[in-house]
Amino acid sequence: MQLLEEQEPKVRIVSHAEERFLRAGFNKVTLDELSSELGISKKTMYKFFPSKEDLVRTVIRTLMKRVERNVVTIAESDKPVIQRLAELMLLVGKLFGRVSRAFQLDIQRFTPQLWKEVDKFRNEKILSRIAEMIKEAKREGKFRSDVNDEVVVMMFISSVQSIVNPEVLSQHSFSPKDAMYTIFHVIFEGSLTDQARREFLQYEISIT
Repeated sequence: MQLLEEQEPKVRIVSHAEERFLRAGFNKVTLDELSSELGISKKTMYKFFPSKEDLVRTVIRTLMKRVERNVVTIAESDKPVIQRLAELMLLVGKLFGRVSRAFQLDIQRFTPQLWKEVDKFRNEKILSRIAEMIKEAKREGKFRSDVNDEVVVMMFISSVQSIVNPEVLSQHSFSPKDAMYTIFHVIFEGSLTDQARREFLQYEISIT
């Protein structure tokens, strides 16, 4: 119990920093600012995170671990493959909807090694899972055989990154849900077989 209490400030710091960093980047945010916003002493902040780079690294790795757990839970469930694929794509869409362009640029510019980790994680833990599910859906006759797997994945990622992000959403009247709904329909209705399309519509409400 004592150990949990000692770690509680660290959990709060990481959670708050994640929201701040994802929304507006981390380059212009100081540890002193975060301490003030959280109502904790600078001593406590620096006890857990001697530098901002330490905090950025912890935030990103914590986020990646959480995303990976969710990806595995979806991918390894016993739900129909089309539903798993849709849920996984929704998870990715929601994640990208929280990540600002400023945050991505800050990682690339100021923590290039960490950016390599993020890029590797995206390719190996997320995109590869989506590609595997598309192949599984093709084997089951749910995905059209004449549709290129890689192109579908690239279309999805490009659409989400270009549309479902804070900067773009702030300039338009549609919501993240509206954007994801449209992206889903364009991709799934164009890629699924007739039978799978009807199946998709049966549980669509739970994934939009």
